[in-house]
Amino acid sequence: MAMTKTEKIESIQVEIKQLENQRKRLIQQQKEQERKDRTKRLCKRAGLMESLLPDTIALTDDQFKTFLEKSVLTENSRKALGDLIAQGADGLPGQVDPVLIITNEDEESNGVANGAGATA
Repeated sequence: MAMTKTEKIESIQVEIKQLENQRKRLIQQQKEQERKDRTKRLCKRAGLMESLLPDTIALTDDQFKTFLEKSVLTENSRKALGDLIAQGADGLPGQVDPVLIITNEDEESNGVANGAGATA
């Protein structure tokens, strides 16, 4: 039996709603996977930091933050980061992960510009 135009329209609307729900589920799964990946990356990197610098385990969160700020905001560490970014994620040129890069304005506000806060 042939469907009327009204029935076809209703059928298509049901299909559209199903596809929209499928899209929402896929977006939710993607967000969940991104959260899991981030958590795994953070745990892995924090573990690496603790294994390389076991004395940092005893630090409070504020002390650890201060340690990171003083050690990461140096000219040497910025150069090393720049070199790694230039190599890319897999060591190949042109494949760059998004990374927060400190601008000169940020450095000036933190007292790092012109070597003021840099200790090598």
